[in-house]
Formats: sequence, C-alpha cells, structure tokens
Amino acid sequence: MKSYFGTDGIRGVAGEFPLDPATVFAIGLALGDDMRRHGRPSVVIGEDTRESSHWIAETLAAGLRQRDIAVASAGVITTPGVAYLTRCGDFAAGIMVSASHNPYQDNGIKVFDHSGFKLPDSDEAEVEADLERYLPQNLPAQREPLTRRPELRERYMDFLRQCVAGTDFSRLRVVADCAHGAASSLAGDLMRSIGLNAELYECAPNGRNINLNCGALHPGHMAERVRTAGADAGVAFDGDSDRAILADADGRIVDGDLVLLIAARALKAAGKLTPAVVVGTVMSNLGLELALAAEGIQLLRTPVGDKYVLEQMNAVGALLGGEQSGHIIFRADATTGDGLLTALRVFEIMARTGHSLQQLGDGFRPFPQKIINVRVREKRPLEDLDNVQQAIRQAEHHFGDRGRVLVRYSGTEKLARVMVEAESEGDVHQFSGSIANALRQDIGDPVA
Repeated sequence: MKSYFGTDGIRGVAGEFPLDPATVFAIGLALGDDMRRHGRPSVVIGEDTRESSHWIAETLAAGLRQRDIAVASAGVITTPGVAYLTRCGDFAAGIMVSASHNPYQDNGIKVFDHSGFKLPDSDEAEVEADLERYLPQNLPAQREPLTRRPELRERYMDFLRQCVAGTDFSRLRVVADCAHGAASSLAGDLMRSIGLNAELYECAPNGRNINLNCGALHPGHMAERVRTAGADAGVAFDGDSDRAILADADGRIVDGDLVLLIAARALKAAGKLTPAVVVGTVMSNLGLELALAAEGIQLLRTPVGDKYVLEQMNAVGALLGGEQSGHIIFRADATTGDGLLTALRVFEIMARTGHSLQQLGDGFRPFPQKIINVRVREKRPLEDLDNVQQAIRQAEHHFGDRGRVLVRYSGTEKLARVMVEAESEGDVHQFSGSIANALRQDIGDPVA
C-alpha cells in the first residue's frame, strides 16, 4: 500500500505536507535516486498555471540536480505535452506539476518514464522508500532557477498539428473553455494554425482562477455559450488539459462515453479499430456498452484512472480507451489522455464527414446515472461499513441486471463516490441518496 502516490501521482494542498517545500525537495532527491537506478540522467519538467506550480517545479529541480539529473523546463504546458516530450524527445523521464481539475490551492507531481507511461507501481514504491529515508533528516528546501525552453512547447504543438494534417476545418466554428489552465497558452495558437475558427475564453490565468467555475468540471457554461453563439460544437478542458468535455450545437453535453462511441465508429469505418475493443472504466455508462455492442465492438472495463485504462489497452492491444470524465486515449498517437488531441480528433471527424455531433452520436441512449461525492473522515474498507453494505444490497436486489451500483474512494481526495445507474431516473435518485446517507452515517466528515 503506497503512502504518497495515488492514482495520479502525489497530490495535496500546496505548502502543506506532502507538498511543503522540504518534502518537495526530498521528493526531488528520491526521484533522482530512482532515475539513476534506472539509467535516466535527464528529465523534462512542465507546470500548469497555479501560483504554486513554479516554486514546486524549482524545488523539485534542486533535488534532481543534487543527484546529477539534468533538468529542462517546458514551462507552462499540458500534462500530455510532458508525456509526449518524454516519449519522443531526448529525455529519460518527465515530471508534470499539476493537480489537474482540482482548485488552485491543491497541486500535484506526476511522473512519466521514457515510454511516456506513468511510473509503474514498483517504481513508485522505490521512490517512496527513498523518501522515507530522507524525511527524518529534515533537509532544508532548496530551489533551482529554471530557464524555459520554448522549443519544447513548439515540438508538442507540431505533433498535434500533424495528427490532423490535411483536414479542412474552415467550415467549423467552435467554442473552447481553457479553464484558465495550461491550455490557455496553447489552444488559441493551435486552432488558428490549423484553420479552425475558434472562440476562446477562460484563458486569462492569474494563479488562482484555474478551474474556478469553468472548464471540464463546469461544462454547462461552455455548452450554453455554444448554443447562444450558434457554434457547431464546443470543448471545455481541465487545468492540465488531459481531459475534454464537449457540447453539440444545441448545447447538450458530450461526455467521454459519447466521445468513445463517436471515435470508435470512425476508427472502425476506416478499418483502424483492430481489435474491435474499446477500454472504459467501471464508471462507463451501460448505454455505451450497448451502443458499442450494436456496432460489433466489445467494451472492457477497468478501475477508475486513465493509468489503468492504458494498462488494459496495452494488455489487449486496444487502440481506443478512456473515461466518462473526458480522459480519452488514442493509443496510436499518445500514452495518456489529451484534451487538445481529443477535441481535434472529434472536430476532424465532423469536418471529414460533414456530420454534426448530434448525428455522430445517434443511437446512444445513456441510462440515467447519478454520482454523489461524500466527504469522509477516514477511508475504512467499504466491506466493513454495515449501513453502506445494507444500502448497496437493497439497490442491487431492486435493479437485478438492469442497473449498477459502484461505491469507491477517490484516489486523490478524502471522498467516497457513489454511482448509481438504472433505467428509472427515480430509482437512481432514491438509491444513490440512500447509499450516500449510509456513508455519511458510517464515516462522514462532520465538518464537511
């Protein structure tokens, strides 16, 4: 059981353990030890727009350089941008400083190996063992000034352009919400350079407005803007742009499930979906599974986390996978979810076929689904919570094989997530509420 790494790196409140300066410096030392063990002498580091990201990057760099690891800064860039540079550049590893969709007070450290994949669990365990050795020493934090290399950003931008080279986007008009995050400095230049008529907003980061009532967690604002502007489609990114939520011309949300269906249909039609498998998660809607089955495509499910989606994709050779939350992995192009790439791929399908998003998603009938987040005081094993187990059994008995219940802990926050899915919206609301109340009764945080 790891103590520091969650499903998406090390997360916390910036300035507080484990993201206080002294611990961040020790993390840099521990990462440096791991890189030297595996013969990785160089690293690229990127950051999002949070006010804490730059000092965290400089503190990590100081620890790395004490271990003779060369550090190159890509400056503000997306998480998938760092993964791409690590995989295709001269770097043996990559580090992204970001807490993705979380508020500005939080931050995180994500690490990629040379293949562009997130560190395997065994490497994370080794880093944690080294970190445990350093922490008792109370090492004073240091910072290493970083000189940004603009050509790294351009290398990633060139890759994205190449992915849709030759596509005529001139007839499309789109809206993009950049969440005041990493996409703010990339999306406008990228879309203009490929001839896509795009209206960008929420792209004026000030260090504290990242994800604030905007972006992929609040796509309704973008969707309404699409509708009122008469645009063809819209997209909302999160803070580090590894996810994208879209909207059609009528302002209806197009989440990751529907993007997977649209992309799977396009790849199969082009003879490029071999094997005919899409990898989703336990959160993927039953409606997606049924729609894919009607196309002769199998849906495989994994635990939540694009890391686990990618592991399963590699295991079965799947070329497409992702999450309802908007992490979509096009395995022929990337090793992680990429919001910018996802948007370009969907807009490319629209431009090439002449079909609207509504037409491309025809036949998708999602089951009503509700997710409730319950803040908890501790993460006790769910099977030990009597009230919760009783509420789950009642729901599952009622649904039979026409509904699903999933209760899990967040890998990055002190939250329990309740997902209920069924044919009847009334049942969904009733049973999600009863399970959430049971969680509050057993382990709810009284100050939440």
